[in-house]
Amino acid sequence: MYLVTGANGQLGNELRLLLKDNALYVDKDQLDITDTEAVKGFVSANRFDAIINCAAYTAVDKAEGDEKLAGDINARGPENLAKTGIPLIHISTDYVFDGTNCRPYVETDAANPQSVYGRTKLAGEQAVLENASAAVIIRTAWLYSEFGNNFVKTMRRLGAEKAQLNVVFDQVGTPTYAADLAAAVVHILPRLRPGMKEIFHFSNEGVCSWYDFAVEIMKLSGLDCRINPIESKDYPTPARRPFYSVLNKTKIKQTFNIEINHWKESLQSCLKHLS
Repeated sequence: MYLVTGANGQLGNELRLLLKDNALYVDKDQLDITDTEAVKGFVSANRFDAIINCAAYTAVDKAEGDEKLAGDINARGPENLAKTGIPLIHISTDYVFDGTNCRPYVETDAANPQSVYGRTKLAGEQAVLENASAAVIIRTAWLYSEFGNNFVKTMRRLGAEKAQLNVVFDQVGTPTYAADLAAAVVHILPRLRPGMKEIFHFSNEGVCSWYDFAVEIMKLSGLDCRINPIESKDYPTPARRPFYSVLNKTKIKQTFNIEINHWKESLQSCLKHLS
């Protein structure tokens, strides 16, 4: 039996579809991972083969003014889970990088987060590596699915309401379909080895800007909405985004023999479910 935390989010909902009755699904109302004693009591009352931590404070801009809560959820929570001694798969982010690379980031590249969100997620990674008996940390990026709020659903909604939209073209990365990430997590679960503590990167294949992503969403959704490319300076946000955060997936593909879909192919799959 597995424990999935943050189970009401995008990835948690995708894991429900795959793991079905083989996992116990909790969100903050059932288990507050920032509460050390609550975590200890919960895991001692149940027998889990592994924990998948999908819980996170992901409101990137709001985190700039809410560092305490972001740190509790993104760092202290994972630390509490790691200290249970149960093998852990922990989800992290491309925001641990500063976005100044000109080639895809590998797992050993120096982290240099530029936002509260990125800093607290990096602290979570470090806490997991220091305290877990066995852990796989998966950094991902630009997550979307048919569940929850995300860029794809927002673009489809706005595209149906407006004749044109402005989207930044100078932030480059790769979208990740949560269903593909969930499938990778389920594939890795039985391959967690005692003492294993590794960081891996996972997103879909290919590279695009948010502008390119938006154009493809409109095209595949059959929406007649013009997407105008703008620079990040013309769309200021409280949190600084990485300008380039393409992730190199060689390590996860080779280690676990995983095949990864191109982002356009996965976007098409998601839009079919949404329709």
